[in-house]
Amino acid sequence: MKFTCKRSELSETVNNISRAVAQKSENAHLDCAKLYLDGNRLTFSGYDLNLGIMRTIEVESEDHGQVLLNAKLLTDIVRKLPNEKVTAVIDENLKCTITSGNTVYDIPALSADEYPSLPEVEKSDFFEFEQSVMKSMIEQTIYAVAVTDNKPILKGELFDIEDGVFNLVAIDGFRLAIRTEPIKTEDRFNFVVMGKALSELSKLINENSDKKMTVYVSKKHVSFDLGDYTLVARLLEGEFHKYKGSIPKKFNTYATVNTKQLSDVLERCMLIIVEQTKAPARCSFKDGKISVNVSTPMGIFNDELPVEMEGSSLEIGFNSRYLMEALKAAGTDKVKFSLGVPTSPLMITPLDGDQFTFLVLPVRLKN
Repeated sequence: MKFTCKRSELSETVNNISRAVAQKSENAHLDCAKLYLDGNRLTFSGYDLNLGIMRTIEVESEDHGQVLLNAKLLTDIVRKLPNEKVTAVIDENLKCTITSGNTVYDIPALSADEYPSLPEVEKSDFFEFEQSVMKSMIEQTIYAVAVTDNKPILKGELFDIEDGVFNLVAIDGFRLAIRTEPIKTEDRFNFVVMGKALSELSKLINENSDKKMTVYVSKKHVSFDLGDYTLVARLLEGEFHKYKGSIPKKFNTYATVNTKQLSDVLERCMLIIVEQTKAPARCSFKDGKISVNVSTPMGIFNDELPVEMEGSSLEIGFNSRYLMEALKAAGTDKVKFSLGVPTSPLMITPLDGDQFTFLVLPVRLKN
């Protein structure tokens, strides 16, 4: 089989497809990207048995066939080719010759016969949603996805859609992130997608896109159709945390906080926090100020910043990194802190509306 295409389009495609290719698998086929040529349409796919990404581009060809090429090698080669025009020829001995200008590579290919097919997700259950809004929702919640295997279901995010409201939820046992948007569907959906898959989905979406995606959901898989790219992911099984019951209802202290100012304070205090001790940031809400104090074997840190406060004074401890990540995910200049007692979660919300709700569990302070 033979085809000719643009280097820029080929480079973008193989780079994105490679994100779904297994890294250093014992099965050499899973280290590869699959190329399926059907006339002037060339479809690339990568699949690690949990996550698959597929894209079809137009090429100059009248041939048909399919082959596997090592994804990392192909990505590196295409990135360095000198000309915009690229021609690839795969002969009957599975030798792939890639030519661009005076540059020629001969690399081995593999038969595609043993390559696993991407799961076909039924088209019966689906909803449409704005791509740029989905990207925003993922970016504001992905930080709270669990990274350990203690409870595998929490390594994904919950898609909770009901009564025209879409909640995307992540929780790792120490913080919870909910991003809320209206959605035009009367159907109910409740499924959990791997955090890795959502991270890759976000990278595929142009933040300025005004296009919609179609999300197809089956019993075991979900497919995100972006038009040019399709991402398929295995759904996580199990019961997700009943997150609505975790949101506190009673508060004694409220504060309007400048997100960048407090983030800067937390970054400064983290300079003396060692991994072994994980000393908490002691936050005191009093007299229109937040005072932050940290004491570790490396030293003592004190800082403060003004806030607009209502209610009782309060001293409470937090993991400084967890609090800082929530502040940065907010994406707004100011947020509202709602606090109860020193053992209750901090709730972070916008000054207006309910677009996001972040919870950060406190750390018990020693007197």
